[in-house]
Amino acid sequence: MDAGDLARWTRFAAKGGIGKCTATQDCVAERAEDLMFLKDDEVTVLMQLPEHEGLYLGYCEGVVGRFQGVHVRFHSKLKKPIMAKRSSSMSNSSFSKGSSSSPSPSIVPSET
Repeated sequence: MDAGDLARWTRFAAKGGIGKCTATQDCVAERAEDLMFLKDDEVTVLMQLPEHEGLYLGYCEGVVGRFQGVHVRFHSKLKKPIMAKRSSSMSNSSFSKGSSSSPSPSIVPSET
């Protein structure tokens, strides 16, 4: 994940993301894109990842990464994200072919 994406996700996490959860067990990151946390850590949920059921993008202790929903207890129902228009100042270079970066936070949580 590049620095720009990390900054955007960090700002989204500061606003509460789409919800919060608490770790029910220690979770060690097996890959660079995984989130590591300890039992009882609070994780801010940023989005549910579409490629796998039960896989989420979260923020914990200044780190953004993927985690399995089975390792946490959600505090409440997650907010339903709605798509927001991107700023026209964003360059197309972040959408280069073959990029393996995580999606950027172009969602705004609704209050439903």
